[in-house]
Amino acid sequence: MEKSPASDPSKAGKTHQQGAEDNAPKSGERPDQGEAPAPDHYRSDPNRTHVHAHIPAPEVAGAKYLNPVLAQPPEALTGIKLEAREKVAAGVTAVVKSMQFSWAEGGVGRGSKALLGLNQKDGFDCSSCAWPDPDEHRSVAEFCENGAKATASDADDKAAGPEFFAKHSLAELSRMTDRDQNNAGRLTHPMVKRPGDNHYKPITWPDAFQVIADNLNALDSPDEAVFYTSGKVPNEPAFLFQLFVRQFGTNNLPDCSNMCHESSGSALSPTLGLGKGSVTLNDLHEAEVILIIGQNPGTNHPRMLSALQKAKRNGAKIISVNPLIEAGLVAFKNPQDFMNPLRALGALLGDGTQLTDVFLQVRVDGDMALLRGIMKHLFEAEDLNPGKVVDHAFIKEFTTGFESFEQNIRNTSWEDIESESGVTRAQLLEAANLIAHKQKIITCWAMGVTQQRQGVQTIQEIVNLQLMKGAIGKPGAGTCPVRGHSNVQGDRTMGIWERVPKKFLDSLQKEFGFTPPTKDGFDVVESIKAMRLGHTKVYCGLGGNLLAAGPDTEMIAEAMRRQKLTVYVGTKLNRGHLVTGETSLLLPCFTHVDIDMQKSGHQMTSCENSMGVVSQNKGILVPLAGDQLSEVAIISGMAIATLGEKTNIADWVAMTENYDVIRDHISRVIPGFEEFNKKLREPGGFYLPNGPRERKFTTENGKANFSTTTLEKHHLEPDQLVLMTVRSHDQFNTTIYEYNDRYRGVHNERRVLFMNQADMDERGIKAKDLIDITSHYKGEERRVEKFVAVPYDIPKGNVSAYFPEANPLVPIGSVAKISNTPTSKYVVVTVVPTAVNNEIRVKEREKMMAE
Repeated sequence: MEKSPASDPSKAGKTHQQGAEDNAPKSGERPDQGEAPAPDHYRSDPNRTHVHAHIPAPEVAGAKYLNPVLAQPPEALTGIKLEAREKVAAGVTAVVKSMQFSWAEGGVGRGSKALLGLNQKDGFDCSSCAWPDPDEHRSVAEFCENGAKATASDADDKAAGPEFFAKHSLAELSRMTDRDQNNAGRLTHPMVKRPGDNHYKPITWPDAFQVIADNLNALDSPDEAVFYTSGKVPNEPAFLFQLFVRQFGTNNLPDCSNMCHESSGSALSPTLGLGKGSVTLNDLHEAEVILIIGQNPGTNHPRMLSALQKAKRNGAKIISVNPLIEAGLVAFKNPQDFMNPLRALGALLGDGTQLTDVFLQVRVDGDMALLRGIMKHLFEAEDLNPGKVVDHAFIKEFTTGFESFEQNIRNTSWEDIESESGVTRAQLLEAANLIAHKQKIITCWAMGVTQQRQGVQTIQEIVNLQLMKGAIGKPGAGTCPVRGHSNVQGDRTMGIWERVPKKFLDSLQKEFGFTPPTKDGFDVVESIKAMRLGHTKVYCGLGGNLLAAGPDTEMIAEAMRRQKLTVYVGTKLNRGHLVTGETSLLLPCFTHVDIDMQKSGHQMTSCENSMGVVSQNKGILVPLAGDQLSEVAIISGMAIATLGEKTNIADWVAMTENYDVIRDHISRVIPGFEEFNKKLREPGGFYLPNGPRERKFTTENGKANFSTTTLEKHHLEPDQLVLMTVRSHDQFNTTIYEYNDRYRGVHNERRVLFMNQADMDERGIKAKDLIDITSHYKGEERRVEKFVAVPYDIPKGNVSAYFPEANPLVPIGSVAKISNTPTSKYVVVTVVPTAVNNEIRVKEREKMMAE
């Protein structure tokens, strides 16, 4: 291992020049991933005890009358304009939008420089999605429209400093739209809201750290504090954050994984032995069939479209499964083609690359039934062609549980499959015929699956399909959960989890000389409940916006207001910073694009993408004038002030001055990171170990396990519908860039509800009518008002709305089995014209004002 800059400071922040790419894996080849065991921290426990205390539903529609600081976005409408949905993703418009956002936020020079360094081997990692970069050649413009928007937002040259907060109270700021809050500028100085204050005011860093230390050390138990992490946080600060929290004495480390791919980890770990996907980017290029289930790549992971285009040009067939027909599932115009003389004209004037061969418009939460239908067809095809459809040799050598699984699928009736999925037997046969005689099969999925009631079981059926075809552990085949935020997968690898296994804790103890807590901590849902019940007194958020990302918005707001201290580390203002405890700190940090200079020089961090590649992140822009600190420095400051003599202060100082010291610690704690500093300096980074990729299944029995699941049926009242929340095209996670969703034809408005025309007709609702939406869960109701009805091609009985606007409808108690993930893709609702509730609304307001 090369010497660490701890002993050789000249190496700090140095990287090898981007050199020859002969060693990069080419299409069809498997990457060198080392011999270390997989860094898999998922520990699925179906018998886990959750916080079951009943908490009454919060007031939702009337909350605006109860609190001066709004937890929900303002209800004021912005003037909707509707057009036909687009049938092609990207193209010239994506290029124009990318430039507009970049130059508007950071100026032409600063914005262009940021884009040229984005996702380059010697540059910085995109702060939006975790889609992987090519192992070999990378284009000059290795980014997508949404990556450009995220980078432009990070590179913003406007400042939201002390003068801004002196001018605007928290109540005034909460009446701004989420877009305008984000566009106010970069946070530049640490700020505090004292008890009774209605403004954030400046505070020094030492005083801020002391406020945190005083509040944490005054707790009766470390478990009275909750420490939340955003998936945007790189590996090095994530590792330090969990180290600080565990040295403090708790495992209360909820993170955004709890709300997104927790269901994936919970399904993949017991079946394949690794809570992550098994494919590489090159595998997608080689696949014969790609299934895309519950995912909208055109908006949420646009760079994936390039991989799908390459797969199509190599002959792949694509099956898309989604309640909405999204532009990014239909066709793609690659902006890179405009730079190719042979393709430029076609890219400009043509219809783009047609992506989907078979589109299955499934009902919300009907994916399990749909998958069973495809597999039932495959078994029937196997009966007619013995040994030609099912890979019996693979099943015999590598798996267990096949017989029970097969019987379960064969016993499922076509009536149940069709009624639950909303897809006909004939349509399912069309998809099955594409799969039947192929083995290079990849299934991709995202939130449309994981946030269902049976998200874990649905992913188990995905694994069943891959296993029955022997479609795992070879080029062009495997599982592909598509992660959302840039380092959400890496944060889990670094130990950001409330239930890490004993082996990880033992390694921490050996490396740092303390005894970590072993009691499981709170996940996101449990944290919200514990905060709301008064079981905690301190909330500390490392990035993110839990208020807008989580379920049951007003429940989270009530929980935050009950804390003695709320701490928010962030880069730009968001609504979550405004709903506070008695005392609140707003601490500004660097973004991925900022140059991070410490005592030993220019520092770099690292991120892990969706396919297990760890690569460097090295900022290229001078930070705005102000008093920001790096996430590493902020965490170290909190740790030193809070832990004092109970920790090795000199080590925290050394890790802050030189991030290679952090990586040296990681290399000795987490398998797969041996020689971390050396491997990170290789162009493009390195692959982490991945057992399923090599047919090494590190489950308890050493086999890949088929699952026998239970198909639960829908039970709705005649007037009820099922709601799913989605993103618009002009947002990433909870960050709103604009009010438009051009792929779906919606402009200048976000408070919309997409409805099937027949459902609108039954309720006497016309296009653009104002409506109120009420969710129903175990006899309780939550209502939001003044949404705009939009007719759309969505299955009858289903509706869709954007988050965070619709999140107040998602009940805190409605979660996926095993993973405890909020069911944002299954919310039972009723919809009525706003006029129906006018009289009720007036009476409720009069009552609240009187109280």
